[in-house]
Amino acid sequence: MGMNIGTRRNCLTGRTAAAGLLLTAVALVPACAGTSAAAVSSGFGPHAGRFQDSNWGGYVATGSFSTISGSWTEPHVTCNSGNDLFAPWVGLDGYGSRTVEQTGVQTDCSSGSPVLSAWYEMYPAAPVYWNDPVSEGDSITASAVSNGGGSYTLTLTDNTQGWTEHTEQNLGADNTSAEAVIESPTQSYPSFSELDFSGVTVDGQPFDATNPQSLTSGGYAPGPLSGGSFSITPGGAAARTPHTPAERPDTIRY
Repeated sequence: MGMNIGTRRNCLTGRTAAAGLLLTAVALVPACAGTSAAAVSSGFGPHAGRFQDSNWGGYVATGSFSTISGSWTEPHVTCNSGNDLFAPWVGLDGYGSRTVEQTGVQTDCSSGSPVLSAWYEMYPAAPVYWNDPVSEGDSITASAVSNGGGSYTLTLTDNTQGWTEHTEQNLGADNTSAEAVIESPTQSYPSFSELDFSGVTVDGQPFDATNPQSLTSGGYAPGPLSGGSFSITPGGAAARTPHTPAERPDTIRY
């Protein structure tokens, strides 16, 4: 397990009980910082290969890349059900490969209200959750860096709350894609009006220079990409007709 630096709080307790009041399925139980739960086969991770309504929404570039960084603003969300769950994140790999090196912030509605948690994942390993505070409206900056030789550094900063976490991990990955996306492992998004990504760069160049592919997920579609910035908003006939929600897995996998 890599080194974690930043604000620390005690691990959250009681979340399983709260979620159990709403769900008959096993609820999400975030791991404490520096730990992870056992993986389950029903989780999500790499891109699933559906283009009309993907499990990823945003932009993804293919090629040989070693770094991606970008920022976004956590939107205000409305929970439609206890199964609603999604995360914006940036990362490397996962589009045509079976590994993903990623970090972001998830919004979980299993308690009946949105709960935000910072995390990273070296898929196919299970995600690891940091215990720093995150709120709607916060400005987040994230990066994934390949250091060579299978070494990666993942960094997540909450510019509003004033904390930074980073971890160094190892994985035999291919570095064949870079992405700035949203994803719902349960295939059930809460409602939000807009999520703005900004300043996304790949290998030091604006994301636009990589000629990335746009993807729509759960009815949320990315707008035009300009200077590494774009917005994700509801759009099209599928906007509020998401996938049939999958059963909530023991461990949420992106």
